[in-house]
Amino acid sequence: MGKRLRMEIRGAVQGVGFRPFVYRLATSLGLSGWVLNDIRGVFLEVEGDPEQLSAFRERVLSEAPARARIQGLNESWLDPIGYEGFQIRTSDAKGTKTVLILPDIATCQDCLTEILDPENRRYLYPFTNCTNCGPRFTIVRDLPYDRPNTTMRGFALCQECRAEYENPLDRRFHAQPTACPACGPQLAAWTRSGEVLARGDEALAVAADVLLRGDVLACKGLGGFHLMCDARNEAAVGRLRARKAREDKPFALMVRDLAAARSLAEISPAAAALLESAEAPIVLLPRLGEEAVARAVAPGRPELGLMLPATPLHHLLLRAASAPLVATSGNLSEEPICTDELEALSRLAGMVDVFLVHDRPIERHADDSVVRIAAGAPRVLRRARGYAPLPVPVAEELPVILAVGAHMKTAVALSVGRHVFLSQHIGDLETPEAMNAFRRVIADFLRLYEARPALIAHDLHPGYPSTLWAEEWAVEHGIPSLAVQHHHAHLVSCLAENGAPGPALGVTWDGTGYGTDGTVWGGEFLRGDAGGFTRFAHLRPFRLPGGEAAVREPRRAALAVLFEVFGGDALSREDLPPVRAFSPNERTLLAQMLETGLNAPLTTSAGRLFDAVAALLGLSQRTRYEGQAAMALEAAADPREDAAWPLPLVLREGAPALLDWEPLLRALLEDLKRGVNAGRLAARFHNSLVDGIARTAEAAGEAHVALTGGCFQNRLLLERAAERLSALGFTVLLHREVPPNDGGISLGQVLAGALYLKHLHRIG
Repeated sequence: MGKRLRMEIRGAVQGVGFRPFVYRLATSLGLSGWVLNDIRGVFLEVEGDPEQLSAFRERVLSEAPARARIQGLNESWLDPIGYEGFQIRTSDAKGTKTVLILPDIATCQDCLTEILDPENRRYLYPFTNCTNCGPRFTIVRDLPYDRPNTTMRGFALCQECRAEYENPLDRRFHAQPTACPACGPQLAAWTRSGEVLARGDEALAVAADVLLRGDVLACKGLGGFHLMCDARNEAAVGRLRARKAREDKPFALMVRDLAAARSLAEISPAAAALLESAEAPIVLLPRLGEEAVARAVAPGRPELGLMLPATPLHHLLLRAASAPLVATSGNLSEEPICTDELEALSRLAGMVDVFLVHDRPIERHADDSVVRIAAGAPRVLRRARGYAPLPVPVAEELPVILAVGAHMKTAVALSVGRHVFLSQHIGDLETPEAMNAFRRVIADFLRLYEARPALIAHDLHPGYPSTLWAEEWAVEHGIPSLAVQHHHAHLVSCLAENGAPGPALGVTWDGTGYGTDGTVWGGEFLRGDAGGFTRFAHLRPFRLPGGEAAVREPRRAALAVLFEVFGGDALSREDLPPVRAFSPNERTLLAQMLETGLNAPLTTSAGRLFDAVAALLGLSQRTRYEGQAAMALEAAADPREDAAWPLPLVLREGAPALLDWEPLLRALLEDLKRGVNAGRLAARFHNSLVDGIARTAEAAGEAHVALTGGCFQNRLLLERAAERLSALGFTVLLHREVPPNDGGISLGQVLAGALYLKHLHRIG
């Protein structure tokens, strides 16, 4: 007697060849039935011999396509109804949309082989893809994921592509973006005024020539434009820096293959796997020397950010140019990346010499992701192409909550069922263009998932543009809003990513976060969970003369900590680099600010303490990009140094404990006077912080310790703190695919919002 098996499979199961996989498996086992995509995932029924059905079920789970992520399964056994054969049915668009949209996937080896084979009909075709690779998130317009719901809907399949698309044995069976030179998108090279220079293969040759002669190219990729130039050409890189208004911040490099990467940086097996992964992120790697590329690529940095080509277009361009290429986001600093060629003409024309464009529309932007390997695993620092919008699964179904992040490195989050979907990196909300991108991403998420939020969560800071927008949007839509303290959101984000309910001690260290007492927090030890927190301890506060100006001038932070300990006498210490960096008149003005507190807010910021020490060691007095001084301090640290300065924990009855950096500062100045070199001093500072973290964790007594916040992008601090805490018996929680910086806090805001709503319903 036969049986019928019904399965609904949820997760990242569309756009990965799941339906053809089911088709081939069912037919090989002699089973009949059907499979389709719906807006929740993949839905199927198969019937036949019970033993074969059991084998089918087991193999669906164990042999699913490599890019599939099964996150849920509903199944039932029923009586057979007499299906004949096996069909892939038309997708069903009814019901609640919960299917996972896959990120864009880097070119697979099969497609790369085809475009390099002169005998293949896709030879040199820059938009080649299959079910195992190609665009996903950046072309989806609606769910379910079918060609009419993507930006490929305007490209009718030719007869040969149609045959592949309809053949269950072909790897392009139901590959929605599939195309070929006869029916798919085409390249063109444009001048800065939009005149066509060349089309097709000739356009690619023009682009390569532009790069080799030292000019700047704007190349339209998967999720937006790259600005590109020959990374070996000092003048070309300098021109790009000047035009982009990006003085010192390192540029990312794209190289042809792993062999080319090995000529520039140290590549561990883990790094090689990451570079060649389907995510294909920018990976921060120790550079081998400064001779292989122009000095202006990453001035003064011991690392290079390297990535391999993620699309056939980039593979072909790297082969044609035969050089490592700078590949930085196509935007002015602080603006979102350009995605449309006409928009690019108006926004980028002053920065580039030639545009390489194509006619496949980009539905939404996606920058390159940035990853660093630390504490034995990849750690995402910027989450975009290759990772977004995959969600973080949670233990129980959540109400629909929209969270809008903070101000820097913004990403938004939306809870739907047992998933929290994280958007791609949006960036700092400093410009009208950035705010427009922020609003577009939110509207896009709400439309894709047809979501009606029950709550909107935002940062506690009352002046952030995201806060103001959220409060206005909440009133307009008649829903409550919730302000979530910045560092609490960091802690909850780390708990959520690790599937840990808490409580835990959150070591939440960063540059700036608005505190519940109205001061600037940033060196916090919070004990809590998604439902709330207590401030167990924090770094000793000091004033920041000039407020935001001190963020760009580490010398101000140095002067502030000196003034906090030594008073006005500190300003006469001309033996110290940050004191010498100010004129006598400037010192007088800063002293008045520090004495009166006028335009000198109190802060406990760990980020600013890093700045102060970097300035005292003479490593950085002014910065041109966020984190520059702290990165210089990390880079300078001698890994052989194991000594530390004292950093005592002061327990205070009825108040948070204080991690007092004054003894550390005095010891640092004594070592400076003795002539100890900067490398040893930088290492001692890091070691002191690790000692302080360990001592505070022991005093707090929580079994779980979460290391989160922008300071834990610092590999030295992260690895040494995690190692020490683990040796003491703590369970250490670290971020992996959710950034530790502000790009991850919207996740924490969602979970805090869910507990808030649960409390409201309980007392309502």
